[in-house]
Amino acid sequence: MLWLKALHIMAVIAWFAGLFYLPRLFVYHADAPVGSQLSETFKVMEYRLLTAIMTPAMLVVWITGPLLAYTMGAFAEPWLHIKLLLVFLLSGYQGALSRWRREFAADNNTHPARFYRIANEVPTLFLIAIVLLVVLKPF
Repeated sequence: MLWLKALHIMAVIAWFAGLFYLPRLFVYHADAPVGSQLSETFKVMEYRLLTAIMTPAMLVVWITGPLLAYTMGAFAEPWLHIKLLLVFLLSGYQGALSRWRREFAADNNTHPARFYRIANEVPTLFLIAIVLLVVLKPF
């Protein structure tokens, strides 16, 4: 079980690193001229981050998390239900990031840099709530 927990924690860290970094790339990409070398570099960076780090890490989180909950007998715990809901919503947030990346890739971004600055704060709120739920188990 300790190996499973360690793998889960590593996947969470990798996933959140991407969730923090990808919207930050979007902030800078939104200000880059369409078709410029800088814009093309951002496209490559965003694609690789999403496909090589974020999506695999999210999948490992979704595999190891429920396995951990099962081995710990935690599925009946209300805090876990809330945590799973938050992780589900965070997965939806990644879906939005993926859509925005495709818009950038097609040179079809419609949002200003400020939009992505605000979006960049979303994972922080989720991280705080999830860590508090896991550590404090308030319910």
